[in-house]
Amino acid sequence: MIQELRRNPVLNRRRAGVLLHPTALPGAFGKLGASARAFMDTLADAGMTVWQTLPLGPPHPDLSPYQALSAHAGNPLMIDLEELVPAGLLKTEELGALTRTEATTRASQRFQSGHYTPCEVFTPETFHHFVTRHRWLDDFALFMTAREAFPGMGWVDWPDQLRDREPAALDALRASHRSTLDRVIFEQYLFFSQWGQVRQYARARGIWLFGDIPIFVAHNSADVWANPQLYKLDGDGNPRVVAGVPPDYFSPEGQHWGNPLFDWHRMAEDGYRWWIERLASQQECFDLLRIDHFRGFQAFWEIPADTPQPTRGYWVPGPADHFLEACLRELPGLPLVAENLGIIGEDVEALRHRFQLPGMTVMQFGFDGNPDNPHLLHNHREMNLVYTGTHDNDTTLGWYRSLDERTRWHVDQYLRIQGQEMPWALIQAAMGSVSRLVMVPAQDLLALGSIARFNTPGTSRDNWRWALPVNYREQVNLSGLKSMVSLYGR
Repeated sequence: MIQELRRNPVLNRRRAGVLLHPTALPGAFGKLGASARAFMDTLADAGMTVWQTLPLGPPHPDLSPYQALSAHAGNPLMIDLEELVPAGLLKTEELGALTRTEATTRASQRFQSGHYTPCEVFTPETFHHFVTRHRWLDDFALFMTAREAFPGMGWVDWPDQLRDREPAALDALRASHRSTLDRVIFEQYLFFSQWGQVRQYARARGIWLFGDIPIFVAHNSADVWANPQLYKLDGDGNPRVVAGVPPDYFSPEGQHWGNPLFDWHRMAEDGYRWWIERLASQQECFDLLRIDHFRGFQAFWEIPADTPQPTRGYWVPGPADHFLEACLRELPGLPLVAENLGIIGEDVEALRHRFQLPGMTVMQFGFDGNPDNPHLLHNHREMNLVYTGTHDNDTTLGWYRSLDERTRWHVDQYLRIQGQEMPWALIQAAMGSVSRLVMVPAQDLLALGSIARFNTPGTSRDNWRWALPVNYREQVNLSGLKSMVSLYGR
């Protein structure tokens, strides 16, 4: 197992990294330019060599990265519009005067007409290569164009011919909404061009990029509209059953996610082609990939679509070995990490171990009084990653303050601390773990309380909105953090 880990350049030695979604970066006109570079500079100055993000896809209005409009596309709201000015795609005075959609439309028009200055990043050749290489792009552009043509409607409520993707209806949409279609395609070109620049800068600063792939996709997405046969849907395109989880320590009532479930038997017929293309597109963007809800490959919680109660669900076997064998056969060396949190049985762990995939431990989960708890420091394994907390947890400081007196005493005894040392005591403990990679949410590095929590599972309000303060670099003890990273050989 350790030999397998060393083949992955991210896990070939002890490292430390930061968990931060790009939407939380400062930047009035976008995230993937100067703001991303400044953040990576901060990581490098602190000795941190991994930047983990959440999924990069375009979200629905609730802003959840785990309910994206596409499994492949990037979120155009992250595009840094200021980066378009040197090439003449936008003018400085347009940045504040135009809405984002107006700005990207104008940039698209200038690019298409040749009224800009070709540069290393933006050229007709790179655009043609991008469009021809990504097969998902046409379906996504049509989907987003139809969403704008029928605002507020899911694809199942579009006119029948468009809902069912009849060729004549798709051709009519292309002809009548050409400008919108061009803009959507160009936005994706801009996003992935800028993300490519982010990845180049990361390499130059010695930083590896760590991505996240939700196992399920949103029903109202380009993926389900373009491939309804791959999901458990009824004749009108609505889910017959949906995804969720039974009660666990994230949510005592369970969770009703509402995602349509895959028809794994149908997916197997072409060797899981949809999944392999999805993984390949993400591998272009990242050096390491976490599969969220990995246990769903072994068995998934199926809830009848007509009930809002997660407890009425039941376990259904997943594709397990057959699926992973197909993916790794097509994509040798695929750098996967298995998210193995929640209700995890021996069968799920056995599947993970058979394919030698690293798993996760979370320091906050260790203090239930059981000395055999796998999240406790003394039970960590070198192959697993260790987190102080995740995007679904309260911040470490908020978590500590919310503990009952007995549990707080347990934490203090285990870490040999007094409470005023939080969150640094937990960060330092994680740094000392035998685990190859320790990931710390940015909120913990800033010692922020519950007000900085990014997401509360099972809720749909006030999530995904927290952002780094503009002066975040001044609020982190960079020299102290770098010394800690060095002290523990990371």
